[in-house]
Amino acid sequence: MVAPNDPDKNVDTRTDEEKRIDEWLPITSSRNAKWWYSAFHNVTAMVGAGVLSLPFAMSELGWGPGVTVLVVSWIITLYTLWQMVEMHEMVPGKRFDRYHELGQHAFGEKLGLWIVVPQQLIVEVGVDIVYMVTGGKSLKKFHDTVCPDCKEIKLTFFIMIFASVHFVLSHLPNFNSISGVSLAAAVMSLSYSTIAWGASVDKGVQPDVQYGYKATTTAGTVFNFFSALGDVAFAYAGHNVVLEIQATIPSTPEKPSKGPMWKGVVVAYIVVALCYFPVALIGYWIFGNGVDDNILLSLEKPAWLIAMANMFVVIHVIGSYQIYAMPVFDMIETVLVKKLRFRPSWWLRFISRNVYVAFTMFVGITFPFFGGLLGFFGGFAFAPTTYFLPCIMWLAIYKPRRYSLSWFTNWICIVLGVLLMIIAPIGGLRQIILQAKGYKFYS
Repeated sequence: MVAPNDPDKNVDTRTDEEKRIDEWLPITSSRNAKWWYSAFHNVTAMVGAGVLSLPFAMSELGWGPGVTVLVVSWIITLYTLWQMVEMHEMVPGKRFDRYHELGQHAFGEKLGLWIVVPQQLIVEVGVDIVYMVTGGKSLKKFHDTVCPDCKEIKLTFFIMIFASVHFVLSHLPNFNSISGVSLAAAVMSLSYSTIAWGASVDKGVQPDVQYGYKATTTAGTVFNFFSALGDVAFAYAGHNVVLEIQATIPSTPEKPSKGPMWKGVVVAYIVVALCYFPVALIGYWIFGNGVDDNILLSLEKPAWLIAMANMFVVIHVIGSYQIYAMPVFDMIETVLVKKLRFRPSWWLRFISRNVYVAFTMFVGITFPFFGGLLGFFGGFAFAPTTYFLPCIMWLAIYKPRRYSLSWFTNWICIVLGVLLMIIAPIGGLRQIILQAKGYKFYS
């Protein structure tokens, strides 16, 4: 029996085979990341192309509620992210490298898996499918802007073109090897956000601008409000990969990984604020409730700038896809190697990852209105993993005193998160029904 504070405790308990497998699996294989890796991984995971729909969400929420929701979400998610970073190494000598390992510690072996894994998979696979569609759509917009007179090419083909990148990039073995891709993506997110609000300011407040609600019926207004809440909530959903990112940072008892990780998270959150707040507020201020659900569409001119912004979105989405796919690859490979007893080899990885990319591509091509679906499913999975699962784990593990500050904070987050989980899918469902009416397969 080794003393619990001995840093080598892990090493002793694993067999050689387990060690070999851990060194092969994508998340635990390389632990030499710097703090700035965590900064740009987090930016890439957090800032989706969803930032471009924030002005539209603002127009459905209105000034007061809109600003409140943006700011409150920013604060709550920063708090729950801090909790995740703290809980990564709360047991001396052990690291929770994956979200579900933390869940198992908090809720027990079986229950923890069943609570966390389905939600995490819905989020990660869902986001990847949406990014397939987003990447394809942005490529199509780029094509249509640069060459308005060209022959029309179907969205299906653009999604295939976008997927072709991932058939290559998916074979990068672990988080550290995609840090270059991720850095490019993080820079791009700042760039297209800046283009979005800069071009808006340049355009000036529209002469016929209105800030009232667009929907004519009360029901319409309420449903739009719900669905916009969902949109804003999903803008802050990087928590599903945060432990996996932290797992790549080296750690010793003297210098635990939470130091550099937290530094990275703070930098990431400042960048997120710089992307989100100007775009949401300036976009709404300039266009009022006439803003498109993608602000780049409202800014038709200058054509070269919009084409550039769309290309930036494509590059960003390439990086985000990889960040969200990595934990999924890790799960698939863990099952293949540990449960089904396959030998860790390059062809196992080659086949399993290609199948996954092909699957996300196929679903994206089949249901391009998947963004609405995400609002629906996302409500069930995004809200918990981002807003209140960390709080519940915190309460279960640390058991703070009743009515203490920590106790109240966590319960407030849990209540708000549960409300969000119930409300967002309602708005999402209505959007799907409205969109699916005029929908043709493989258009």
